[in-house]
Amino acid sequence: MSAKPNTFTDAAELRRRAEALLKKQQKKKTGQPQTEADLQRLLHELQVHQIELELQNAELQHARDEVEAGLEKYTDLYDFAPVGYFSIDEQGLIHEVNLTGAALLGVERSRLVKRRLSRFVVPTSQPILPFFLERVFTRSGKQVCEVELQREDGTSFWADLQAVSAASLGGSQCRLAVSDITPLKRGEEAQRRMETLATANRELTQEINRRKAVESALKKSEQQSGRLLTKSLKLQNQLRHLSHQVLQAQEDERRRISRQLHDEILQILAGVNVHLESLKQEAGLGSRGCQEKITATQRVVGKSVDIVHQFARELRPTLLDDLGLIPALRSYIKDVMTRTGLHIQFTSFTRGKVEELDNDKRTVLYRVAQEAITNVVRHAQASLVTVNLRRTEGAVCLEIKDNGRSFQVKRILSAAKYKRLGLLCMRERVEMICGTFVIESKAGLGTLIRVEIPFVTSIKG
Repeated sequence: MSAKPNTFTDAAELRRRAEALLKKQQKKKTGQPQTEADLQRLLHELQVHQIELELQNAELQHARDEVEAGLEKYTDLYDFAPVGYFSIDEQGLIHEVNLTGAALLGVERSRLVKRRLSRFVVPTSQPILPFFLERVFTRSGKQVCEVELQREDGTSFWADLQAVSAASLGGSQCRLAVSDITPLKRGEEAQRRMETLATANRELTQEINRRKAVESALKKSEQQSGRLLTKSLKLQNQLRHLSHQVLQAQEDERRRISRQLHDEILQILAGVNVHLESLKQEAGLGSRGCQEKITATQRVVGKSVDIVHQFARELRPTLLDDLGLIPALRSYIKDVMTRTGLHIQFTSFTRGKVEELDNDKRTVLYRVAQEAITNVVRHAQASLVTVNLRRTEGAVCLEIKDNGRSFQVKRILSAAKYKRLGLLCMRERVEMICGTFVIESKAGLGTLIRVEIPFVTSIKG
């Protein structure tokens, strides 16, 4: 605040000027000097004017003090406002800035003047500022936008820009208010995330409900499937049991028919042959034609005996029941080689243990060998077959291998139109006594059938 002016100096000057003016006026009127009374009156008037001037000067000084106080108040309001205030031109050059604006950008106020505001805009928001300034200087009213600003230390924040052109400055500058809206942006982002999470939560709830419904339906389906599976397994066991019973009944029937053919039919045919021989001897030399007829009849009867004997052996070889598995296999193999000319090598390394197997297991081994050799004769076009019977740990192993044509095992056993009853019967017989049945067939190597039957396992029921 300036010092109060010197009242006495001012009054003397006023008096001097007033006296000079008064003398000039008197000369114009009378041309003679005034009297002492006039001078006193003039002095009084001058003193009155002096007091008036002093009062006016005091009032001016008071008004000046109030203006300075108001300026200081509004300067504080400007500098410490909650938002940053900038005065910038059309090129974005900063002319004025308050302390809050300088603090927002992290730069001293004196260093901000004459710098461009675009220097503090992040690259992603750079295209926004020129369009914003163009709107401010070409349109009336307040213009608003949001940009991301970067402080001098590298940190950034979201700012709300509100500007209006300053007409009082000739339109070359605008007033710009800058507010930090980073918390608002974060709140909006958090709100969006909450909405996204809420949407995801609803979708997750719906998915959980759907999965629960599917799980419930699946449980019901599993229960129904379990019941159906139980029924299927039960039916399968019943069918397997029935199959085993059919195979067992078939084998028993074969044994019975074989016994009848061997014990009854063969004996009858043998008796007929004996009677024919007796008739032949009784006829003597009396009738050569009768002898020839008897001889022809004997040949027919002998051929019938051979056929019945072969048929009975194929149904159920008596050697299997009377002498055991190995003699029965040797006899069967010898007969096949005689009839077909196929070379078959048979070896046995069981040391008599194979005969310790029960009758059902020996029968299974014989039937597997019989069916395998029959398949080789019918389909394999092989020149050599090896049959190996040996003892393993706790079991008897039978292997039949040929050097004939191969086939696709899985396709033959799985495809309905390729199923062969011989292979299925072999597998069923082996599984009936808890054995293992394996078929291997490779091009150029022929086919191998391997069967292992344990010593202690009985027939499945």
